[in-house]
Amino acid sequence: MRFSHLTFPRRQLFHWDKITRVRKVLPPTNRMASSSLADFSNSIFTPLKPTTTTPRPLLPHNFPPRLPLCRAANINRRQLIAETAAAIALPPLLGISLSPLPAKADEAPLSEWERVFLPIDPGVVLLDIAFVPDNPNHGFLLGTRQTILETKDGGTTWVPRSIASAEEEDFNYRFNSISFKGKEGWIIGKPAILLHTSDAGENWERIPLSSQLPGDIVYIKATGEQSAEMVTDEGAIYITSNKGYNWRAAIQETVSATLNRTVSSGISGASYYTGTFSTVNRSPDGRYVAVSSRGNFYLTWEPGQAFWQPHNRAVARRIQSMGWRADGGLWLLVRGGGLYLSKGTGLTEDFEEVSVQSRGFGILDVGYRSQDEAWAAGGSGILLKTTNGGKTWIRDKAADNIAANLYSVKFINDNQGFVLGNDGVLLKYLG
Repeated sequence: MRFSHLTFPRRQLFHWDKITRVRKVLPPTNRMASSSLADFSNSIFTPLKPTTTTPRPLLPHNFPPRLPLCRAANINRRQLIAETAAAIALPPLLGISLSPLPAKADEAPLSEWERVFLPIDPGVVLLDIAFVPDNPNHGFLLGTRQTILETKDGGTTWVPRSIASAEEEDFNYRFNSISFKGKEGWIIGKPAILLHTSDAGENWERIPLSSQLPGDIVYIKATGEQSAEMVTDEGAIYITSNKGYNWRAAIQETVSATLNRTVSSGISGASYYTGTFSTVNRSPDGRYVAVSSRGNFYLTWEPGQAFWQPHNRAVARRIQSMGWRADGGLWLLVRGGGLYLSKGTGLTEDFEEVSVQSRGFGILDVGYRSQDEAWAAGGSGILLKTTNGGKTWIRDKAADNIAANLYSVKFINDNQGFVLGNDGVLLKYLG
């Protein structure tokens, strides 16, 4: 369809001047020569009227004010104070209030943990911590690369501790476990080394160990005056009552001998077993629970038993670690971040899963502060807390920005706790 035979009233064309903010009429020479289609559209569609808005208050071109910076090295203190005072006084003169915003009622509380920086190499893995019962401010921290640190202010600051008897040989010891009972303390490490103190760690002496010891020592517990229990990764348990010069076997054979003594023990993965323990934990009343190195079953032992008792795992995934709850029950961690709790107290193979926000990272340890409150730690700085005995868990973001795995949770008492990790990461409980 052609519109050449139609005529339309001539409309004025306007131009918006951005500088003077005035609408100007374009001269005829600037108009489009062939504007029949434009004029047609303008005649049909009525232009929108500009909306009226409340004019803004006239403010200086440099508002909001900026605090003066030291623009040059020759600015003096008097000029800096004068410019700062002028910038602060400008908003009230213009009738603008700078009162602070009200705090949000739902803001997240501060974390209950803080990081303690240590004078050690970044690659050190922290393995155990203990304090003298008679002096809760005096403690020791162990790790790889022959690391022994000492604190006398409750764990706020640490200094390296040198023990001459542990430096005589050209070994780079990995100190695995430490324990105190009164002023008497014990330290064990790998290669096999045993240190003993009777004066709260002021002096340490080395106790000789037999070269025929089955496996590597992974755990020690001070039980009384000159008495201790020692466990190897092959399941041997030894007891001493004369400061470590003589040891008595608490079981008749190692785990490998127990499982391989019969053709079929009924435990999945136990036949012809030649592995070791990956983790071992002791309850306050002397019971032990240990996980096989492959995580396909676990074992328990109670004082008076002649052998370790193997148990099939009650979950599909392999076991990462196990330990004791404050009420006497068991907790069980599986690879991939799962958490299970035993039903009731005591030894049982009946577990139920608990939902946790592990974000796919593995949980490596659980530590109980009380019967209701516990903390779980794991890979990539995972920290979880429960206040109802483990039924529900919430994530604490204290270590989200720390690039480290958290291996162990230790509570010395209700008000003193620590989380140990790799790369020298140590978190202290604030309460």
